[in-house]
Amino acid sequence: MTFPETAPYDHGMLDTGDGDHVYWEVCGNPEGKPAVVVHGGPGSGATPFWRRYFDPARYRVVLFDQRGCGRSTPPVSEASTSLAANTTHHLVADMEQLREHLAIDKWLVFGASWGATLGMAYAEAHPERVSEVVLVSVTTTSRAEVEWITEGVRVHFPEAWAAYRDAGRPRVGERVVDAYARLLADPDPAVREKAAYDWCRWEETHVRAPGAQLPSTFGDSRYADPAVRMTMARLVTHYWRHAAWLAEGQLVAGAAVLAGVPGVLITGAQDVSSPPDPARALAARWPGCDLQVIDDARHGFGHPATNAAAQAALDRFARRCR
Repeated sequence: MTFPETAPYDHGMLDTGDGDHVYWEVCGNPEGKPAVVVHGGPGSGATPFWRRYFDPARYRVVLFDQRGCGRSTPPVSEASTSLAANTTHHLVADMEQLREHLAIDKWLVFGASWGATLGMAYAEAHPERVSEVVLVSVTTTSRAEVEWITEGVRVHFPEAWAAYRDAGRPRVGERVVDAYARLLADPDPAVREKAAYDWCRWEETHVRAPGAQLPSTFGDSRYADPAVRMTMARLVTHYWRHAAWLAEGQLVAGAAVLAGVPGVLITGAQDVSSPPDPARALAARWPGCDLQVIDDARHGFGHPATNAAAQAALDRFARRCR
C-alpha cells in the first residue's frame, strides 16, 4: 500500500432509529473525492489498513463498522444482542442514511469479500449515488456460494473440514452452517464460545492454500479476542444461512443497472473461498466493467498484484470528476 495511515478528522455514531448505533469516521481531504469502505466478514469491522489505499490529498474516505461489530453498538458478541434487525437490507439502508448524514452526493464504493456483496447490493439499490465501484475477492453470497464455502470446499481440505463438521455436531439433515448457528445461540456460554472458536478456525483454513489443515493457533491476531471470535461467528453464520436475504442470482441479474458506472472487479484465480465465477458473472452483465483475475492470488489482499490492482483503480478514479 502506497499511502501512510491517516487519522480520522471526524467521527460519530449514526442512530439508525431501531436500536442500533453505527460507528463512522472520515479521513483524508475534506474537499476530496468521496469514497466509502465496505468491510468484509460480516463482522470484521473497518480496520485502519483500509485508509492506506487512498491518497489522503485526493480522497475523502468514509469508513464505518457494520451493525453489531467493531465500535458499533450493541455488540453482537453479547448473547443478549438480537440479530433480527441485522440483514443486508438494514446495512444498505445504513449506508444510504450515512451518505445523507455526511451530505455526500455520490461516492466511490470500495469493498472486499463480504464487502463486495454488500457493496454490490448498495450500488444496485442506489446507482445514482455511486460514482465508481472497486471490489476485491468478489462474492455475491448466493446459496450456491454458501453451499460451496461450508460444504463443497471440503474437496480441498478433507481432514480440516471433517474436524469442522464434527465440532458443529449437525443433526440428521441439518446443514453445518445451521448447526453452528444453533450452537452459537445455546444458553450455555461454554457451548457458544467453543462454537465460535471452531468456526473461526475453519474460517482461517479455507482462506489458505488448498491442502491446509486446521491451524493450531490463529494467524489473524484479532481472533485471539473471544469477543471478536463471537462477533465473526454469529454474523457470518447469520448472513450465510440466509444467503444474505437476496434472491438467488439477484446481484448478477441486477448488475445491468450499473451501466455507465465504472467498475473494477479484482479476484484471485486461486481463491478457493470465493472462486472467480461470481466476478465473471457480474462482469458479463455489467457493461463497461473491468474484470481482473490475478493468476496466483488467493482470498483477500495478501498478494502484491491484488494490492497493486486495487491501488491502481483507486488512483485512476481519483482523477475523475466528482
